[in-house]
Amino acid sequence: MSSHRLIFHATLIVLLLNSTHTSCHTKGIKPKRSSSSSSSSSSSVNMTRVQDSEQQFMKWVDFVGSLKHSVFKIAKNKVSTSHTITVDKNPKFGDFTSIQAAVDSLPAINLVRVVIKLHAGVYTEKVTIPPLKSYITIEGVGADKTIVQWGDTAQTLGPTGQPLGTYGSATFAVNSPFFIAKNITFKNTSPVPAPGAVGKQAVAFRISADTAVLVGCKFLGAQDTLYDQWGRHYYKDCYIEGSVDFIFGNGLSLFENCHVHAIASRVGAVTAQGRNSILDESGFSFVKCKVTGSGALYLGRAWGPFSRVVFSYTYMDNIIIPKGWYNWGDPSREMTVFYGQYKCTGAGAGFAGRVAWSRELTDQEAKPFLSLTFIDGSEWISI
Repeated sequence: MSSHRLIFHATLIVLLLNSTHTSCHTKGIKPKRSSSSSSSSSSSVNMTRVQDSEQQFMKWVDFVGSLKHSVFKIAKNKVSTSHTITVDKNPKFGDFTSIQAAVDSLPAINLVRVVIKLHAGVYTEKVTIPPLKSYITIEGVGADKTIVQWGDTAQTLGPTGQPLGTYGSATFAVNSPFFIAKNITFKNTSPVPAPGAVGKQAVAFRISADTAVLVGCKFLGAQDTLYDQWGRHYYKDCYIEGSVDFIFGNGLSLFENCHVHAIASRVGAVTAQGRNSILDESGFSFVKCKVTGSGALYLGRAWGPFSRVVFSYTYMDNIIIPKGWYNWGDPSREMTVFYGQYKCTGAGAGFAGRVAWSRELTDQEAKPFLSLTFIDGSEWISI
């Protein structure tokens, strides 16, 4: 890392810490008023601090908007199909009868775009795409007609006799870059756990690699449905269902025109974004989405101390808890998270009851989160 970048990051840290510290507007703290003159003086000082806070915050927003995410290399996608493989439950109609067999047939290091077409059916299997098998497209004939399902949870015992854990519970796991999925349902069949149950995390889909595109897909589960672990990802026209933290991880991901549906019996949460540092270039942005379902729902819980989530132009049903966000039981995270809304609608979208450490964004503040530039999408997305 060059000395210029180190200086820049150090400056950014100072600016951001100053910004978050002064802009959280902690409830219950008001200037003392001993006289009219002191009141005027205090108001003047307070206004100066607010203005300074806003200026520092906008410097950070401008930085986010111009960011070329340095932790990722230039993404060179391959969109021209080299060859196509078909999968059908009936061996007479496909090259393979299972998705995993089709994946296993590819070279250990795959460097060409391969399309695996799934014929209609329910594929009851656990699928893993290894790290070096890049450029794979999995394409179904419709999310309601092409279903991949399995039923592991975090406490399910694996081949070694040890619990699989949340990471290992995934029905479908992607570990390679430039993955594409279209028109498929990824499902974890484990039942909705009772409130407070331990070891019932059950992932339907895990993406642990950079540059993934998912279009017209469904993700069905309960607790921890979609594990967006790390990397840049684009979800378009998808349906995501779950109860608690059902979109979680430390990815840098854009959700556009997606339907998020809660099946919580009591209290649930849409997101648990895991950003752990100011320098983590990650976060979730929801644009033109819809949030519906049952139970009482938080928009997000601060799994990471610098958790970052923004909802824009999103319809929210009346299931949203007025506070909107939860600090994961750690008040110190209120000073470092970034939670925002922008021009959302619906009975659950009202900002008046939101926690003081979330933001209702202005046009300028929201701009970096509204388009593919949030995930450097012009580099690698072609659908």
